[in-house]
Amino acid sequence: MSDWPPKPQNETPQSNNKNGPEWQILEKAVLASVEEQRRARRWSIFFKFLTFAYILLLFLLMGRGCSMAENAATPTVSGSHLAVVDIIGTIDSGNQSVNSEDTIKALKRAFEAKSSKAVALNINSPGGSPVQSDEIWQEIRYLKQQHPEKKLYAVVGDMGASGAYYIASAADEIWVNPSSLVGSIGVIMPNYGISGLAQKLGVEDRTLTSGENKDILSMTKPIDPAQKQHIQAVLDNVHAHFINAVKQGRGQRLKSNDPAIFSGLFWTGEQAVRLGVADRTGSLNILKRELKLDHTINYTIERNPFESLLGRMGTSIGQGLSESVVQQLQSQQATKMQ
Repeated sequence: MSDWPPKPQNETPQSNNKNGPEWQILEKAVLASVEEQRRARRWSIFFKFLTFAYILLLFLLMGRGCSMAENAATPTVSGSHLAVVDIIGTIDSGNQSVNSEDTIKALKRAFEAKSSKAVALNINSPGGSPVQSDEIWQEIRYLKQQHPEKKLYAVVGDMGASGAYYIASAADEIWVNPSSLVGSIGVIMPNYGISGLAQKLGVEDRTLTSGENKDILSMTKPIDPAQKQHIQAVLDNVHAHFINAVKQGRGQRLKSNDPAIFSGLFWTGEQAVRLGVADRTGSLNILKRELKLDHTINYTIERNPFESLLGRMGTSIGQGLSESVVQQLQSQQATKMQ
């Protein structure tokens, strides 16, 4: 009589052998599936890189087109003209502000242009970084030595204060509107104390430092007299640089020795002219007419907005791609360990 179906005790030893043909087929199928997943991940990363490269190329072309359009209207005029460089907005190292790098490049181009007969700083700024201001001031002094035939005018609009006046003091003449705000020759470091408010709100300062002065000017602690004295000395030193720059730039044109000029006070344009802080009232249009120049060319270097957008996109996409690569490597390592 046939012994079917076979009983467990009658199974052959080969049926449980993991080296048998059934197990080999199953192992091949699993390995083929793993390899297919790896291949799919590789292609996914490749297409992400390809997409990023396409977007990068697109924005580069757009940015170059905008830059070429800007430069096409810049210093290609053959006739005599007044070269203008803007000092508009806060003076800082940021991309969208007045910074020494771009301003120095613009000034160099303006002075070196063969058809520019004079250079004018178009100023409307409350000031900003003393470092950026001093770097521009120094470069102006150098360029004036290299091009003594070209005068530099600083023309102040609504405001030419603090760091903006620092820069203006290097000019041969400072022109202002009677109602401009001019001066503010001083240095400031804002700081606030909120220790009382923190106690009322139950906020505990757990700041850890290595170095007894590392938490200097902490808003949650009373100011230490020795630290205050040190900071005041720092500010006084920077202020001395400012005063020295103004005295070098203005020279005998300063009509008063009153210390109040360097106290941080500001004046109207009309008052500034009386003090010798400025030379005369006038505007860019008046300057152009007096110099008998029909054209003005603006040499200001403007940061392309696509550059900052592209940088942010590149950072975001690059981070995503790097995470994908890391995940891919981790997955492969886990597969090998299995």
